[in-house]
Amino acid sequence: MTTLRNTFFGFALALASVIAITGASQAMAASAEDLDRDAKQALESLYKAHPVAKTLSGDAKAILVFPNIVKAGLVFGGSYGEGVLLKGSEVTDYYNSVTGSWGLQAGAQSYAYAVFLMTDKAVSYLEKSKGWEIGVGPTVVLVDEGVAKNLSSSSLKNDAYAFIFSQQGLMAGLSIEGTKISRINR
Repeated sequence: MTTLRNTFFGFALALASVIAITGASQAMAASAEDLDRDAKQALESLYKAHPVAKTLSGDAKAILVFPNIVKAGLVFGGSYGEGVLLKGSEVTDYYNSVTGSWGLQAGAQSYAYAVFLMTDKAVSYLEKSKGWEIGVGPTVVLVDEGVAKNLSSSSLKNDAYAFIFSQQGLMAGLSIEGTKISRINR
């Protein structure tokens, strides 16, 4: 009986965390002007923390910037955030980022991420797809400290490079693999 009660309690807490994320996602729906401003500020923050990102931006065909992703979970979890597609310094479209997960996880966190689309093929795939699941389609390399040390404009060989930054909160494990990115109207 105790096992059943603990399982039910765990499921109820997980469901509550998913409901909280859904509510947070609705509360986070920002105006186009707010998203534009927040994305550009987030990108500047990334450039200060990781100068190699500024170097990549010079060669990138476009940059997807998600300035505020909220992630929470207890066994079941999810994340949500909204962002922009920049070509040069111009915002051309708006997107959301959604992830669902289950497994050994507990906590809540917010973070930002940017995906530097280095090829016309990657940009075209994003624009033509009804939703891009990271890990399917163009090759995305998650840039950590080790990758960043060896990254230069002459060593760029992949379709896209992603940076996760501005992390706040506590949650074990962070990945954008399996994230679905879809165009939204603003």
